[in-house]
Amino acid sequence: MGRVNAVELEDVRKRFTVRGSGAQPRSGVSPRGPSARIHSRREPPEYHVALDGVSLSVEEGQVLVLLGRSGSGKTTDLRTINRMVDPDEGRVAVLGREVHGWDVIDLRRRVGYVIQEAGLLPHFTVADNVALVPRLLGWPPERRTARARELLAVGGLEPDRFAGLLPRQLSGGERQRVGLARALAADPPLLLMDEPFGALDPLTRRRIQDEFRALQGRLGKTVVLVTHDVPEALRLGDSVAVMDAGRVLQRGRPREIREQPQEGFVRDFVNAALL
Repeated sequence: MGRVNAVELEDVRKRFTVRGSGAQPRSGVSPRGPSARIHSRREPPEYHVALDGVSLSVEEGQVLVLLGRSGSGKTTDLRTINRMVDPDEGRVAVLGREVHGWDVIDLRRRVGYVIQEAGLLPHFTVADNVALVPRLLGWPPERRTARARELLAVGGLEPDRFAGLLPRQLSGGERQRVGLARALAADPPLLLMDEPFGALDPLTRRRIQDEFRALQGRLGKTVVLVTHDVPEALRLGDSVAVMDAGRVLQRGRPREIREQPQEGFVRDFVNAALL
């Protein structure tokens, strides 16, 4: 029996209003005084097309990387999966259910979310940050504590040393490990990762990437990861989707993207990073 899809996007479209269409008064003051009628004109709205017919699927246990430059639509695409963005058109299904069939809170508790700089709560200890979602789910304190310590150890952070620290006492790589541990705390089947390693220095970044790939292979989570970094995409993805102007231009295995990039933007983007 083949794998099933954990995520499906079908012809997804989204545009954002750049400028509103409200009435704009004409400049100048009427010589007839304040009681004079002021004429106005209506400015036409302007839109930015963020997603333009995106169709993607991710099999359970696989890592899909959305690769592209800033403004390509990759983060908007990611955020349709946990309903941080609702598309204007198209279909999005997560874990076998249409996203609008989910209670949005339940959906987000089933989907781990990791962002650049980890997004840790600065007044929470490391252990409390890791145990945040289990706390919201009503886990008893002893279970939360045990889970936090377990995941710190899995992430290479000695629980006795790190559990009681605050985020400001950690290095960038340590904060990113804590952010990943927090995303895994409630054992979600799906992880969304938005430029998770972008703020790290090159050596730390490479080490955390390797640790993440080993951890994902052990846990078997489904992952959708956003990056603008071509080597990172080719290193971490089972599959890579190159995006630009709200569209998926090419999707394939890392080797295919590296060795047979589509002519035009994909080839220029990949070659600029690798040559």
